[in-house]
Formats: sequence, structure tokens, C-alpha cells
Amino acid sequence: MSRQSNRGADPRKVSGELFTLTYGSLVAQLVKDYENDEEVNKQLEKMGYNIGCRLIEDFLARSSVGRCYDFKETADVISKVGFKMYLGITPVVTNWSATGDEFSLLLENNPLTEFVELPEGHSNLNYSCLLCGVLKGAMEMIQMEVAVWFVQDQLKGDNVTEIRVKFVRRLEDAVPAGED
Repeated sequence: MSRQSNRGADPRKVSGELFTLTYGSLVAQLVKDYENDEEVNKQLEKMGYNIGCRLIEDFLARSSVGRCYDFKETADVISKVGFKMYLGITPVVTNWSATGDEFSLLLENNPLTEFVELPEGHSNLNYSCLLCGVLKGAMEMIQMEVAVWFVQDQLKGDNVTEIRVKFVRRLEDAVPAGED
């Protein structure tokens, strides 16, 4: 791309596209290395978890978000602040369970999948599994254990991408071994 064609381009859009392409290369390499969709999914989730554990500090420093007092407020912050800040989208929070401990995030457009088609023979690949790991890692750092999984995926022919989040338990602050 020439310098001329970059004039007037939104640097955030360029950075987002670079991230999307880089992520695609990472997933392609994992598929080549592991040759098993389930193992690739585990690796993506593990990477996402590690990112989420670190990203929460940046999120808390850069956002003006205070303490959330319930799971519904947490869901709104994840959608309206977290996803907006890091991916430029605002998923819809919906499908709350009757007990209020489970919800869905609906992504009409998943920026990670902009230039992607799943290769044949990889129907069990959860291409965006990194997002599940990011959510788990970030939530754990604020003392919430959650289960996160894909319900629907546009890459697999669904109309939307749906990520389900279930509150498992509140984590207690652990005292490091030998410091009690």
C-alpha cells in the first residue's frame, strides 16, 4: 500500500485490520501444528485467558468504570465498555437465565472473522475461541469464575455469533502460600 493511499485512513481501522490478519495467521499456524480442532480451541482459549488476565489492568486504568454490584451490571460493562474499547463493537446482552446467572452476548459483526472462511474439514474449530478465554481470564482477575462458550457462530452459517457466559462462583482473595 502506498503512502498516498493511506492518507485520510483511520489509524484504528488499519490497526484493527492488521490485528485481524495477524490473528488469522496465528489460527492457521495452530491448525497446521495441532491438526485437531479441539486442541486448537484449547490453545486459543488458553492464549485468550492469558490476554484477559493482563488486559483487565489496562481496562481498569483506561476506563472510568467503578465496581459493579451485580452480574447484570458486569454484563453491561463487558458489552458497552470492554468490547467497544478493544474491538470497536457493542454486542447485545440478551437471553438472561431465570436465575440471573447466565447471559448471551450477540455479535452481529465479529471483527476477528472479517476476512475468514473456515477450511473444509474443520467444522469443530471455534475460530474466535480466544474471546472466550479473554472473558474468563479478565473475570477471574476480578474474582468471578465464569464458564464461557460459543452457542452460534456466523462462520458456521448462523445469523449471529452468540457467546454464552455463566457465573460459576465468586472467588475469594487467596493468601499466598506461607503468608497466612
